[in-house]
Amino acid sequence: MRRLLILCGLFLSGAVTAQQVSLDSCYVWTRNNYPNLKKSGIWEQISSLKKDNLKTAYYPQITLKGQATYQSDVTKVEAQNLPIGIPPISKDQYKAYAELQQSIWDGGISKASSELEEVILQNNLSQLEVEVYKLNEQVSQAFFTALAIRQQQLVIAAQIEVLREKLKSVNSGIENQVTEKSAAWEMEAEILQLEQSEVQLQASESTALNVLSILTGRPISNTSELTFSEKKASEPSILHRPEMALFSTQRTQLEKQADVLGKSRNPKLFGFGQAGYGRPGLNMLNDNFDTYYLVGVGVSWNAFDWKKTSREKQMLQLQSEMVDRQEETFNQNIELLLAQQSEQISKLEKLVETDNKMLALRSDIVSSSSSKLENDMITTADYIRDVQAETIAKLNREIHRIQLNEAREKYQLIQGKIIDGVAELLPNE
Repeated sequence: MRRLLILCGLFLSGAVTAQQVSLDSCYVWTRNNYPNLKKSGIWEQISSLKKDNLKTAYYPQITLKGQATYQSDVTKVEAQNLPIGIPPISKDQYKAYAELQQSIWDGGISKASSELEEVILQNNLSQLEVEVYKLNEQVSQAFFTALAIRQQQLVIAAQIEVLREKLKSVNSGIENQVTEKSAAWEMEAEILQLEQSEVQLQASESTALNVLSILTGRPISNTSELTFSEKKASEPSILHRPEMALFSTQRTQLEKQADVLGKSRNPKLFGFGQAGYGRPGLNMLNDNFDTYYLVGVGVSWNAFDWKKTSREKQMLQLQSEMVDRQEETFNQNIELLLAQQSEQISKLEKLVETDNKMLALRSDIVSSSSSKLENDMITTADYIRDVQAETIAKLNREIHRIQLNEAREKYQLIQGKIIDGVAELLPNE
């Protein structure tokens, strides 16, 4: 019994001696460990830089220019009847100047573009949330696989101890020459077969725990205690999937793009100025180098774009309708998955109920067989078959119980489970 007591002790006293690992903690760790999650910070930096660039639309734009030209002819004034002569203008001309343009009103396009950039950021973050959420199913599968294997190990260890105890009685009968040696051999062979199963289960457990460790970035070993809280599935109509936020931000982005297109058709009001030095200056009749400046207010408006903007808006509206169809298809698929998972849960609940009844019968049969074996009413092979049947019944019950909990968890993941420690990190819709 020492082997069984050690195994049971590891599980029963895990809160004291082992690291507790909850399923919800694994979800949070996996999220924080996911390399692509760092893209959220990069997206935010890119968005901030783009917004800063948009703000420069209302900053004065200063341009420095210079030129030197030689032209074949210049403006001349014939002054034959005038008492004074007008000197001709030089054919080589020079100019260095600074131009300034200040936007007074850009039609609202800067503000609309800034709002569009914010929605693009939220859209990128929503896409990242969808990508991260898909990891939860991998975490759940690895977690419950490891949990199921541990339960199977406990069952097999218990059955090995039962057979070993019975082997002592058989060996005693052999020593007293009332039992054949083949009875002990059959029992030892069955013990070896169960021990082989233990080795295979240990390897499978290590594989599942390694997957969990890689996903979470935390060391999770066979000494870690795996825990989870059992919750009933909520109503199918209540969805918290990150895809819902993604569809919403996609539609909002298309609306903002249409708003930017509309603002681009508005007239733009701006001020401008120029200051320079050259020959000639603003006075074309002065052939000397001179300084000059000019200031003014201008307006620009593309009055006709041949319905280009209208067609682009229609394209955006069609894209928005495509998003609506995608959302409807997604909701239909989710509804289908929930219906299938609900049937799976119902089936497993019935199987667990049947398992309990079957195990009670198998346990009674083994108790009866044990008594019959001691009284030489049945063979060792008959007893081993009964023990095997009980072992299978116990394994089936434990597997079905774990599968039931996994199915309930998967139902919540399909709905869009809100995980403590993650909900506040989700992007705003």
